[in-house]
Amino acid sequence: MRIKNSFLIAVATIILVSCNSNKKKEVAVNAPYDGSWESLQKMPVPDWFNDGKIGIFIHWGPYSVIGHRKGGRGYAEHVPKLIYTDSSYYYPYLRERWGAAPPEFGYQDIIPEFKAENWNPDDWAKLFADVGAKYVVLTAEHHDGWANWDSDLTPWNAMDKGPKRDLVGDLGKAVKNEGLKYAPSYHRERHTSFFTKKQYVVNADPHDDILEEIKRNPEAESLYGPFGFSKEAVDEYVARWKEIQEKYQPDFLWIDDIPIFTRDGNNTQVEPKVFKPEIQYLYDQCRLMITDFMNNGKEKGQEVYVNNKGANRNWPDGVGCLEKDNLKLEVIGPKWQSCTTFGTSFGYLENDTYKSIEDIIKEMVEVISRNGNFLVNIGPKADGTIPDEQLERLQEMGRWLEINGEAIYGTRYWKENHQEKGHLAFTTKGTKLFAIALEKPVNSIVIEATKGWAENEVKFIKLLGSGAEVQWSMTPEGLEILPPADLGKSDYAWSFEIATNSEQHAPNAIQSDASKALKGTKKVDLDGAH
Repeated sequence: MRIKNSFLIAVATIILVSCNSNKKKEVAVNAPYDGSWESLQKMPVPDWFNDGKIGIFIHWGPYSVIGHRKGGRGYAEHVPKLIYTDSSYYYPYLRERWGAAPPEFGYQDIIPEFKAENWNPDDWAKLFADVGAKYVVLTAEHHDGWANWDSDLTPWNAMDKGPKRDLVGDLGKAVKNEGLKYAPSYHRERHTSFFTKKQYVVNADPHDDILEEIKRNPEAESLYGPFGFSKEAVDEYVARWKEIQEKYQPDFLWIDDIPIFTRDGNNTQVEPKVFKPEIQYLYDQCRLMITDFMNNGKEKGQEVYVNNKGANRNWPDGVGCLEKDNLKLEVIGPKWQSCTTFGTSFGYLENDTYKSIEDIIKEMVEVISRNGNFLVNIGPKADGTIPDEQLERLQEMGRWLEINGEAIYGTRYWKENHQEKGHLAFTTKGTKLFAIALEKPVNSIVIEATKGWAENEVKFIKLLGSGAEVQWSMTPEGLEILPPADLGKSDYAWSFEIATNSEQHAPNAIQSDASKALKGTKKVDLDGAH
C-alpha cells in the first residue's frame, strides 16, 4: 500500500509538473510582447491615461533637506551632484549651514535629516484626488542612489534610514484607496556618473572626496556607486526596478531620459545604431525590462503604460508616450506628456520663482488640446509638507477643473488645436466641441474652422460654470458666439460647450512623426532632465 501510494504521488507530481510546464509555455506563447521593439511599438494607450489627462509628479528625497541651489533657480534635485562638481560654492555653503563639508560631511550625512515627520500619505492622496488628478507619480529613486521604498537591495532606503518608513508603499496604498493610478518613477539610469568627475560616460571615475568618504564609511559605496557602466551595474539597475514592480504593481513605468544612449560613442538616433558593448547590454536589458512589465500587466489584467523621454527619445517612437520636461508642442502630436513645474525646480527649492496661476491653467489647457497629458510637479519639504505656493496653485487648478472638467477629462483633440483670434484652444467629446477661451471673452468669438458648417449643425451652446444664456449664430465666416455678460464661476479660462450633430474628433489631425512634432517647441528646462 505504501509503495502504491508513493507511485500515485510520483505520477501526480509528474502530471502537476507537466501541467505547470505547459502553462508556462502557454503564457510564453500567449504573451502579447515578444521582447522586440516592434512588438512594444504596438502597445495601446490605456483608457485611464488617455482619459485622465491630469497627474501629480512628486520629487521628494534627501535632496529636499537641502532646498537650495546656487543662483536661487534651477533643478534643486541635482544639488547632491553639484556639491562635488561645484565645490567652490557648495563646500562653503555646507560649512556655513552644517559646520563641515566633504569628505568630513557629504551627501550621505544629510540623509538622516530626511525624516518625513509631518507626512500623512492619506492627506496627500485626498488632496490629489480633490484637485482633479487621476494618477500620481512619486520618485522611487532619483539619480542620487537613494531608494524611497522598503528595498532589500540597498541599505540606503527609506525603511532603514531617514524616515524609517516605506514612502513608496504607503503612498501607493493611499492613492489607490482614492481610486487613482500609481507610478513610482525611476531615475537611476544616470546614477553611475552622478558622483563622478565626468558625466554620461561609460567609464567614470568618482570625485576624490567621494572616494575618501567611502574609505571612511565603506557602506557609502552602495549609495554613491557603482561608477560607470558594467554588466553588474546594469543588472542592478534592472533588479531595483523589478523589486518596485513586484512589491507595488505600478500602473506606469516612468523612466527619465538616458543620456548615455547618445553620448560617449553611442548613438541610438542613427541606423544602424552605434553602441559600446556595455551600452548595448543596457539597451537590450531596458527592452526586456519594458517587455516584462507590459506582459506582467497583461497577465494580471492591469492596463499599464510607459514613457519615452527626451528630445533624443530612449526607445523607438511608438513605445510609450512622448515626454519631455515642461514640453509644450505647437501641434497635435502622438500621445505625449508634459512633466511640468510650478517653478524652476522639481525638487524643493526655497524661495523658488513660481509661474502665475493663470499661466499654469493656460499651459494645462493647451497641452491637453494637443493630445498631451499634464503631469504637474510638486517638490515637498523634507518633513512632508507641501510649500504654500505649490499648494495654492494645486488648489486653484482643482477649482478650475471642478468647473471646467467636462472640457478636459475624457476628451480628444479637434481638427484645429488653436485659434489666435480670441486665443482659443479646442477639445472634443463625441458630438461636443469645446472652445476654451484663454483670454477673457468680452467680445464676440468666431470659430474660423467651422466655416461652411450647415445652419442646423449646432444644437445649443452653453458656458461651463455659468447659467447665463449664450447667444450664437452661423455666419459665412463660421460659428459666432456672443459671450454673456455674466461669465460665471470660472477664472483664467472659459469653456464653451457646443453641442453639434456630428462627431467632432479628427483622428487624422495628428502629426504622427514625433521628430516633426518636437520641432519648434520651446526649451524651458534648465538643467537637462530632472
